[in-house]
Amino acid sequence: MATADVDQKFLGQFAKRINNSNPFLSSFLYKVLGLSVLLAKKLVRARRLRKLDTTRDTKSLQLYHHIIWLSREGLIMIEQFIIPMVSENLVELKVLSYKLRASFYHIFVLFHNQPSVHQTAIPSFTPTTNKGKGADRSSIASSPNPFEGGPVQPLPPGLSPVSIPKPSAAFLLPVTDYIPAATSCFTEAAAFADALLSGSHPIRLSVKFEYTAYMYDCLHDADGSTKLAQQAIKDVYNAQEGMDDDQFEDAAILVHELGMRIKRNRSGSGGSNTPKLGGEGSTPRAGSSPSTPRASKMVRGEGILPKLPVVTNGVGGPSGTSTERLR
Repeated sequence: MATADVDQKFLGQFAKRINNSNPFLSSFLYKVLGLSVLLAKKLVRARRLRKLDTTRDTKSLQLYHHIIWLSREGLIMIEQFIIPMVSENLVELKVLSYKLRASFYHIFVLFHNQPSVHQTAIPSFTPTTNKGKGADRSSIASSPNPFEGGPVQPLPPGLSPVSIPKPSAAFLLPVTDYIPAATSCFTEAAAFADALLSGSHPIRLSVKFEYTAYMYDCLHDADGSTKLAQQAIKDVYNAQEGMDDDQFEDAAILVHELGMRIKRNRSGSGGSNTPKLGGEGSTPRAGSSPSTPRASKMVRGEGILPKLPVVTNGVGGPSGTSTERLR
């Protein structure tokens, strides 16, 4: 996911910043950071698989189990330890915590939801009464009489209604519909981001970008995803707050990805049968970071990101700030 690098960067910064004042919270931030790095690598591998069959014992099952297990452990740490301990003055960490919670539910919907958001559900067979000479071959619950054509009562042994097989990771996480919980988490994270962070803040853009991907891939709402991405870019245009060079580069990358999301939504190529997180073409390898020339190309070449006030080391006030805008 394009937001992985941004989330991991801020997780490391917050963990280091509060290491002396709150070492317990800092330790869990470091744990979630390490878990996020491992999970990002496995999500990249999962995206390369054309089809992930979670009901058969294939080589991809171990990868599937690792993704579910890591996501489950990360969600436990976020909900039980990090969110309750984040103080009100750490607004950025608060928004990031709620965003990470929504991200883990996003993974559950992609890889462990029932019914699946990517594959057609296996139909359940129910006993039916078939009168007449024709045989209903769409059901295995009834069998035609070779002489009269009537159903056989009672059912022969072994022909009971077929139940839908459960995913093999059911022992790790209950198999249910996680869409309502995921939608609620994304709505809450987006509300906190809008209320607490500026429109050009990288964490706020990270929330909006993954929310747009979730709406398209899981809710199949292309119009809603496009409108959300457009509004996020408009908020960047209207932002008046300053930012340093690192935040500007992160914002440039995320705004570019939002623009690409809009194009994919309009062309109808933003989703496929392969579970994805963050949208197609937006998942760099773990540990990789976009280069400055690429960010400059996105800003100047694409014309998506407006001129933003930045904090520089030039001549300004006592703090060495300048209100010059990038060109």
